[in-house]
Amino acid sequence: MADYQHQNITGESIDLPVGKVVCIGGNYADHIKEMSSVVNDEAVFFIKPSTAIVPLTPSFDIPHNLGPCHNELEIAVLLKDKLKNADETQATDAIWRYGVALDLTLRQVQADLKKIGRPWERAKGFDGACPLSPFIAKDEFDDIQNVDFSLTVNQQVRQASNTKYMIRSIAKTLSQMSSCFTLLAGDVIITGTPAGVGPLDAGDKLELRLKPYSFYTQVSS
Repeated sequence: MADYQHQNITGESIDLPVGKVVCIGGNYADHIKEMSSVVNDEAVFFIKPSTAIVPLTPSFDIPHNLGPCHNELEIAVLLKDKLKNADETQATDAIWRYGVALDLTLRQVQADLKKIGRPWERAKGFDGACPLSPFIAKDEFDDIQNVDFSLTVNQQVRQASNTKYMIRSIAKTLSQMSSCFTLLAGDVIITGTPAGVGPLDAGDKLELRLKPYSFYTQVSS
C-alpha cells in the first residue's frame, strides 16, 4: 500500500492529519435504482479506516481472488475543523477542499455478507479501498451543488452526473453525519455515487473529472 498524505492540486502536502473516511450510501436516485434498492428516510453512513486511503494517481491496486471490485465515483470533502452536532452552516464552514474519490467495493463479498445479515466492512474498508485525488481549493467552485463530475474507463464514459442530483446535499450530509460521529480535521467525507458502477480490471486506464479538473490513473497490472 502506498504512503499517503493529503495534497493540494499543485502537489504540495496539506498540513492536516490523515483521518478516517466517512461515507454515505444511496445518495443518488439513479444508483439506488441500478442496485434495486430503496430510498431510506434515514441516511446510511459507514466508515472506511485511514488505511483504506491511497493516492489516486499515478495508479492504484485492487484485490485479487475476491470477486469483482467495482468503481464508485464520489465527490470527496476534506475537513479542516472538528464537527459535532453541527448545523449546515457550521458544516460548510468546516470544509477545507474538494476532490474526487473511488469508493472501491468488493461487490460479491458485499452481497454475500448482506445475504446473511452481517456488516459489510470487509467489502468496503480493505487496505487501499479509497483512492483519493489531490484536493482543490473550496473557492474554486462557485456552487459545489451544481458541478459536473464523471469517470471514464478505457475511454468509455462509465459514470457521469452533477452534484445537484444528490438526495442529501453536502452540507446536510455533513450535518447529519456529525450527529452520529465526531468528525475531525483531516477526515474525508465521500458523498455518494451516481449510476454506472461496474468491475475494474488490471490495466484499466481511468480519467476522473471534477469540472474543470481531470485526474488520470490506472489499475495496477
